[in-house]
Amino acid sequence: MGLFSFVKNAGAKLFGRKDKKTKEEENAEKATAIEKAITNHGITIEYQRIVVSDDAVELSGIADSKAEKEKVVLIAGNVDGIATVDDQMEVAAAEEEVPTPRSVEEVPQTVFYTVEKGDTLWKISSDHYGNGSKYPVIFEANKPMLEHPDKIYPGQMLRIPPLDEAEA
Repeated sequence: MGLFSFVKNAGAKLFGRKDKKTKEEENAEKATAIEKAITNHGITIEYQRIVVSDDAVELSGIADSKAEKEKVVLIAGNVDGIATVDDQMEVAAAEEEVPTPRSVEEVPQTVFYTVEKGDTLWKISSDHYGNGSKYPVIFEANKPMLEHPDKIYPGQMLRIPPLDEAEA
């Protein structure tokens, strides 16, 4: 859980043109568009709640897995016009473990990376895993948001899982 920052003017164009509407109507339409994008990616969140306030999104609900939770954050944040996502979601109890201080230090964590100009998945994989040929791990971790390994853009945030999670 936490607050994630995104590049506000980069991402999917989910919101239509601006007609004369109140802020509340605009925010409700944005929330509906984000909810539809999450559904279109085949992800279901129990008790899902999406609240949009201008360029900020607050997400709550229960995800089946940590990976799905992280993907929902990326779907909501990688939208043109969204600058922050406040993740208040939980993961279903079946996957939750009570961490001990030692286990928190030892367990590799997912990294969120913002794509920069000139980046490729090969380069990102090389930087994070020390091996560019591991780029399919990053591609798979970001499906279905990514439809092709060559279609990434500056400002897009990607989920980079630890190699042991991805290879499991």
